Amino acid sequence: MLFRYLGIKMKKLLTALLITASATAMATDAEIKSKLQALGAKNIEVKDSPVKGLKTAVTDQGILYVSENGQYVLQGKMYELTNKGPVDVAGKLLADKVNALKNEMIIYPAKNEKYVVTVFMDITCHYCHILHQQVKEYNDLGITVRYLAFPRAGMNETARQMEAIWTSKDPVFALNEAEKGNLPKELKTPNIVKRHYDLGVQLGVQGTPSIVTSTGELIGGYLKPKDLLAALKESAQ
Repeated sequence: MLFRYLGIKMKKLLTALLITASATAMATDAEIKSKLQALGAKNIEVKDSPVKGLKTAVTDQGILYVSENGQYVLQGKMYELTNKGPVDVAGKLLADKVNALKNEMIIYPAKNEKYVVTVFMDITCHYCHILHQQVKEYNDLGITVRYLAFPRAGMNETARQMEAIWTSKDPVFALNEAEKGNLPKELKTPNIVKRHYDLGVQLGVQGTPSIVTSTGELIGGYLKPKDLLAALKESAQ
């Protein structure tokens, strides 16, 4: 009986010690953020991950996975194995962040929509001009084009012009006019544009146009309508 009693007491003591050790080993989100900042990461957002023991960190250098004690960092793709096939966990997270700004996008919808892409664009970007000139061709192929603002030089005069476009009564008309060279005369403080820009940096956007697919895949650079359609078909397989 004595050994049984001691065994029960010892088991309770070990359990308590393990719980205490686990609790002290856990790093706070702020501590994880501080460690990643020391490595040079910026625009850090720490979230829970679908894997027990790991945290997800969305940074300007992409998605990172950090152990809950903050001592280990993983970089790379993580897939959820579903009945429909593997799903890129990071891609879904990024797609959700993009879709959260849907009400702030300038959208050119396809009548027979098959795919949706979100384009980070700059009104001074040559290849953005080319892409916009062909927006009807993308639409005709079933591709809805949604624009977010990404002034490449940061919050400068172009950013203030883009804010005026995105906040106008008819943003589609205002953007079409800007693409013809008729830029807005009124400049506005870039609040919406700053949100778009910060998200682009967080997603790893380094130039324009940058295209985000509905699965969160980032395609850097301009693609002709038929080439984009082919890329979207391949991505969907």
